[in-house]
Amino acid sequence: MIDAIFVALQMVLAVIGVYQFTFSLFGLYRKKKKEHFPTTKSFAVLVAAHNEEQVVGALMENLKKLDYPKELYDVFVICDNCTDSTADIVREHGMNACERTNPTLRGKGYAIEWMLKELWSMPREYDAIVMFDADNLAAPNFLSEMNDDLSGGARVIQGYIDTKNPEDSWITAAYGISYWYINRLWQLSRHNLNMANFLGGTGMCFETKLLKEMGWGATSLVEDLEFTMRSVKNGVYPKFNYDAKVFDEKPLTFKASSRQRLRWMQGHFTVARRYFFPLLWQSIKERSLVKFDLALYGVNVYIVLLTFLMTATMWVDMAFFGGPNIVNIYGYLPFWLSFIAIVANISTFFVAMALEKVTYKKVYQYLILFPIYLLSWYPITFYAFFTQNNKQWSHTEHTRVVRMEEVVQSKQV
Repeated sequence: MIDAIFVALQMVLAVIGVYQFTFSLFGLYRKKKKEHFPTTKSFAVLVAAHNEEQVVGALMENLKKLDYPKELYDVFVICDNCTDSTADIVREHGMNACERTNPTLRGKGYAIEWMLKELWSMPREYDAIVMFDADNLAAPNFLSEMNDDLSGGARVIQGYIDTKNPEDSWITAAYGISYWYINRLWQLSRHNLNMANFLGGTGMCFETKLLKEMGWGATSLVEDLEFTMRSVKNGVYPKFNYDAKVFDEKPLTFKASSRQRLRWMQGHFTVARRYFFPLLWQSIKERSLVKFDLALYGVNVYIVLLTFLMTATMWVDMAFFGGPNIVNIYGYLPFWLSFIAIVANISTFFVAMALEKVTYKKVYQYLILFPIYLLSWYPITFYAFFTQNNKQWSHTEHTRVVRMEEVVQSKQV
């Protein structure tokens, strides 16, 4: 009985692996012809910030230089429970500092929900809302790209999340590799197939009318994934804009990275519990591959957990019980097939870096440590499963001040 369950689960995981790999192949190419529209859309640019005095000034400078009519966008920084000079720095740059104090409802999701209510009560009505984090930098064409997509009928848009400090440490390099892979072989592949993309927490754009219709309502630890699920459940499919880049600062240390990823996985479990079965049922009723694909993405946290538990079980069996005593379907496959499967999965990261024309020398040097980053997701996810009811928001401290000129220069070296 146990062997039958084990084999069935292995087969399910294998099918999911083939499914995801097949989808990634559609990210190998990029459609270059795009329709451009006159710059007519107005934007409220929201920046969620909690004690970000070290980095918020660089973002304010960056947003002033966007290649978009200045009268068509305003910047609002949500100074959420700040105890430093974040608000003062924002005002020094001539931007709107919106101070919020609520020690109970803490976190980005609650801050955004509060800010949207404030925004709806203001006399000016914007066509769309764009969201950044305080440690970000936006490419000069970001709003122009959002204008094109909105004018073309998109209602929710995710920009390309790049890394502004990939050479700072082996951890930031690992984040960079992961995001190049995600942008190219997850996001772009689904964009090419006209499927739903998932939101990434920053570099997001929302049609104002849609937000007023749906409400924000995304206050979990992963508000981006939560809103993605709500959108698709309501038949609104987020789009991906490859050319609208936002550069995000990544944690410098393994400890800080683990804390951040633990928060992501805790929130991911919450969202999976809430939305997986409703989306799966909708996908079956409507015969919708789009909704099935997103349901599968939502439950991915359980797939990672299951993979870890099954692998750990086999290791324990061999180490302490003279195994293998558990049936392993991979042991019955031809060696060459298993070898090809492993090489194909590993090569996707190298392919993504080649397609994205990554030139950072240190990132290639740090590649030898990348497997440690990948494997660390397993214990983090395992711990997150048992602490998923912890809704306490944890702040990732940002201290690395990088300006757009430095990002451009480092990519050219």
